[in-house]
Amino acid sequence: MCLGIPGRIVALVDEEAMLASVDVSGVRRTVDVVCVAEPGRPLAELIGAWVLVHVGFAMSVIDEEEAAATLKVLTEIGEAEGEIEAMRTGSVEPFHPSPAPLAS
Repeated sequence: MCLGIPGRIVALVDEEAMLASVDVSGVRRTVDVVCVAEPGRPLAELIGAWVLVHVGFAMSVIDEEEAAATLKVLTEIGEAEGEIEAMRTGSVEPFHPSPAPLAS
C-alpha cells in the first residue's frame, strides 16, 4: 500500500524544477513541491515546513502536531516502516513530464 507520510522540508534542491529535500524519519529524499508552493512566494519559505509526501510529491503542508500524530498512527498500523523503506530504497521517485513539443 502506498500512503502519504509526513516529512520536513530541509533544503531546496532545484528551485526551477520545484524540487526540495525532505527528511522522513531520518531518510532524505528529493520530492516535487509544486503542489504546496504558493504562487508569487519564495520557495525558500517552505524550508522547515512539514508536508505530507505521496509518490514523490509534497501533497499538502501540515503542522508538526499533525505530522507526529500521523506517524504514530502509521507506526501503529504497521505501515510507517514500509513507507520509510520505500523512500530509503528509492522505489518512489517524483514524476517530471517532458515538455510538450512545439506545434509547427
